[in-house]
Amino acid sequence: MVSPFPHFSRALFFPQISQNLAIIYNLLHVITVTTYGFICSVPCLLCVAASYGLTDEQKEFQKVAFDFAANEMAPHMAEWDQKEIFPVETMRKAAELGFGGIYVQPDVGGSGLSRLDTSIIFEALSTGCVSTTAYISIHNMCAWMIDTFGNTEQREKFCPDLCTMEKFASYCLTEPGSGSDAASLLTTAQRKGDHYILNGSKAFISGGGDTDVYVVMCRTGGKGAKGISCLVVEKGTPGLSFGKKEKKVGWNSQPTRAVIFEDCAVPVTNRLGEEGQGFNIAMKGLNGGRINIASCSLGAAHASVELARDHLLVRKQFGETLSNNQFLQFKLAEMATRLVASRLMVREAATALQEGRRDAVSLCSMAKLFATDECFNICNQALQMHGGYGYLKDYAVQQFVRDIRVHQILEGTNEVMRMIISRNLLTES
Repeated sequence: MVSPFPHFSRALFFPQISQNLAIIYNLLHVITVTTYGFICSVPCLLCVAASYGLTDEQKEFQKVAFDFAANEMAPHMAEWDQKEIFPVETMRKAAELGFGGIYVQPDVGGSGLSRLDTSIIFEALSTGCVSTTAYISIHNMCAWMIDTFGNTEQREKFCPDLCTMEKFASYCLTEPGSGSDAASLLTTAQRKGDHYILNGSKAFISGGGDTDVYVVMCRTGGKGAKGISCLVVEKGTPGLSFGKKEKKVGWNSQPTRAVIFEDCAVPVTNRLGEEGQGFNIAMKGLNGGRINIASCSLGAAHASVELARDHLLVRKQFGETLSNNQFLQFKLAEMATRLVASRLMVREAATALQEGRRDAVSLCSMAKLFATDECFNICNQALQMHGGYGYLKDYAVQQFVRDIRVHQILEGTNEVMRMIISRNLLTES
């Protein structure tokens, strides 16, 4: 193929320009296969490919996830968003592929995969629908918490139905008065005989009202983190109710409601771990949750880079395609570079978490901070490249922007991520 840049040799005297041109050459001159404007089953942009460095097994389930995203999610993404449909049957199809309990142990129906494997799958699924994949990631986190901290009876009672997504789960930590300051939560659980009497409310709960199992952090002791315990509350329990369905900017394929407890009697047998272990359970869940949500951001950015590239190749202004505009070429190069850098950070953090390394908490926070910020910027730049068309709901890029904006807020705001990172830096001996 002849280079589209007749003066490419001049750029060799300017290393940064040379590197940008090399990236652009690959971005603009590789054939891609797309479906409904999204990544199809075999992404072909080699310089942003998500499969480099993966094992054959990882490439296989990545392809399965890309295929599922292209065939079962992408064609419905806009409808789910506009009509606020919680796609239960589609998610159960995903569970048939093992995506309902990805890192849950096989003896209770899980797939038993690693954190890195999980990140690979969530990135691929998110190219089809970020909102739905993000809910699946929260469901997986809840299933893992029960699998990891539950006793044999609890694991056998809850995990099989969660792994098949016959039942769905919600994570209940945030309250109206305690978001980032989770240790100050006010929901109480007073023990009376063989039950806890639960009172309080949780805010912004994904799946709230439509799900079956609620993993709830509540106060069984004194103030602070050590007074918090974890209860599993089942839908239909007397005293459990839900607020109105929230109207959101994005994430519209999953309902969000307040979860309310009024003298809600929960069996002591539904407590995960011992009293006072709840905050530790919550934070361990969130470390993985941060990797998961960063991975969903990667998928949105991956799809948006392809959408932007395709638009530049066909949209004409001033007598030529936008792909000949050097400013847009360099912008696309920066987007691709930041996507790959984000992916490397996320996968390193996932590996650290799986291995139980001392730096895992910091790396998870760094990856969540960096990837969600950068991937939002990538999606936003992709929208900008579409001009006025990018602001129309007929074009998928606007939904990626809306859906991942919240990733900088949930699973710990990015400001909290900075607090965690700086605290670890300053206290490390």
